[in-house]
Amino acid sequence: MPPETPHILIAGAGALGSLFGGLLAEAGSRVTLFSRRKDHIEAVRRLGLRIVGEGGDRTVRVAATDSVDQIPQADIVIVLCKSTATADICQELRPVIGHEAVAVSFQNGLGNEDIMATAWGAGMVIGGLTSMGATLEEPGLVRSYATLPTLIGELDGVASERVERLATLLTTAQLPTIATSSFLAAKWQKLLMNVAMSATSGLTGLTIGEVAAHPELSHIARRAIDEAAQVAKAEGVMLDQVARHEVLDSIINSGAARNKTSMRRDIEAARPTEVGAIYGSIITRAQQYRIATPTLEALAALMRGLEQATIKAQRAP
Repeated sequence: MPPETPHILIAGAGALGSLFGGLLAEAGSRVTLFSRRKDHIEAVRRLGLRIVGEGGDRTVRVAATDSVDQIPQADIVIVLCKSTATADICQELRPVIGHEAVAVSFQNGLGNEDIMATAWGAGMVIGGLTSMGATLEEPGLVRSYATLPTLIGELDGVASERVERLATLLTTAQLPTIATSSFLAAKWQKLLMNVAMSATSGLTGLTIGEVAAHPELSHIARRAIDEAAQVAKAEGVMLDQVARHEVLDSIINSGAARNKTSMRRDIEAARPTEVGAIYGSIITRAQQYRIATPTLEALAALMRGLEQATIKAQRAP
């Protein structure tokens, strides 16, 4: 386990990464934000990280860099880059990862923990998922939407001291975190929300709450949930229909309902989405189990088409 006063590296300081890092720094932790967005890093260095929305408006001073050479040895690594960048960022950060560091992914989709384990060692990686929501409104300015639960746990389901200590550290920083011995089930539960909302918001530009309140879109979202749940069942994770639909229902009345999904923000920024990590990973598993997923496949195909068209339009002279 890392020392009592660990250095925390945020690997992928976009909206949510900056929020996590800012809250941890505000609570007194030693934190470094790492991002390839030079304009964001420069703004944080010059003006501090400005956090608005949930918890009130304030400015937090926190170290920030876009250069691995400027990062001290990391004791805790919180990975919040896009899933498409996980492999590259893991290789890039290898020189600064401490031998006894703990690394946790709060990313979307399946497979990120496997990539981290391959790059840094399986014993270093624990699982994480969060319902926190944030947007990067401009360089150096992040908006927090709601204080929602975060879960962490060992990938093999065994209770451990390091998970308990990390949960306490995050909770103290206004990131209420529960140590769970059922991480795999919790991961799939979060993934059901992802498949319900990522593409429906991404394709329409509607917020999560607007999608949930739209009869036809809500129906599609629930069909996506049910298809993904059948794949989860094949992998040994049982999620009954009432419980899995409660994931969708619970978000409607939360602050996160005002937010668009990260997939939509990627489309608006004309950058690659996480359609492969969120939808593709489930579809691939479904094919292995011979489970039909027509709704997931349609949403994934439409998202890939919109992604291609958006990026093509941006590159056009």
